[in-house]
Amino acid sequence: MTSPEDLATPLSADTGPPEVEPPTTLARLRASASATVSAAIMPLVQRAGRAYVGGETVSDALSIARRLDEDGLPTTLGFWDTKDYSARDVADVCLGAIRSLAESGLDSYLSIKPPALRFDRELTAALASAAHEWRVRVHCDSHGPEVAAASHAMEQAMLAHLEAGSLSTTLPGRWSRSLTDADWAIEQGIRVRVVKGQWPDPADPDRDMRAGYLEVIDRLAGRARHVGVATHDVPLAAEATARLRAAGTPFELELLYGMPMAPSLRWAKEVGAPVRVYVPFGKGFIPSAVGVLRRNPRLAWLVIKDLVSPQAGSA
Repeated sequence: MTSPEDLATPLSADTGPPEVEPPTTLARLRASASATVSAAIMPLVQRAGRAYVGGETVSDALSIARRLDEDGLPTTLGFWDTKDYSARDVADVCLGAIRSLAESGLDSYLSIKPPALRFDRELTAALASAAHEWRVRVHCDSHGPEVAAASHAMEQAMLAHLEAGSLSTTLPGRWSRSLTDADWAIEQGIRVRVVKGQWPDPADPDRDMRAGYLEVIDRLAGRARHVGVATHDVPLAAEATARLRAAGTPFELELLYGMPMAPSLRWAKEVGAPVRVYVPFGKGFIPSAVGVLRRNPRLAWLVIKDLVSPQAGSA
């Protein structure tokens, strides 16, 4: 049985690796060793990865969302592109997803990736206007810290075209700037999703993810419009939601589709915590997931274990 500590999601909906400095000789040696260790299991992980994505199209993702809805689980759909997509291509997919979500009648919203749109002002305005017209919430996923300011500026620009209730943002606990960004979100009246964070803060690379996560929760408690507690780490979710509940702040637990959910769902049912599931779709998800697992063979083994014995992890 996978332990709660092992259930911390390796993919926090922070997508696409950030630009990095050229690796040192030691880093190259470590990467080579990791690739050697994981090479034998990667073919299985790649096949297993297809169980972790809602298909390539929004129609595929909506099929998953409808099934989850039958189980009483609302969703958010997130499009994961590849380098072959232009900003216009990504915008077209997102615009189609907004309309499809509105027509579906599901309790769901769209998660987007600002860098995939190249922070284009016209595309940003079109997306926000469509979200306003169709009354669908748009959420901005987080990425590397080097694009945090540009993502924040894009969210600010979107507020010129849609009401605050139709926009939400992601705050990584790993980043010290998230506390200031939390204040901004509170002032604007937009919703927030809190994640541990996939990439370290250049200004504070040793910042503890769990401690930082709870710092952000404390900044939001009693002040935020709504908080998405995005984690499969059950003890962390329990502490975060307890603080939000004590402060009277609306919240829901957010889980990533395909990752082990049963322990989190059991806990949420016991304490009466609402749950939402992030359903990724598009050609970009599996390569990204495999990349994360390749860098961490132990996580790859956990994924395979849960695939072979779903009763131990997945819902």
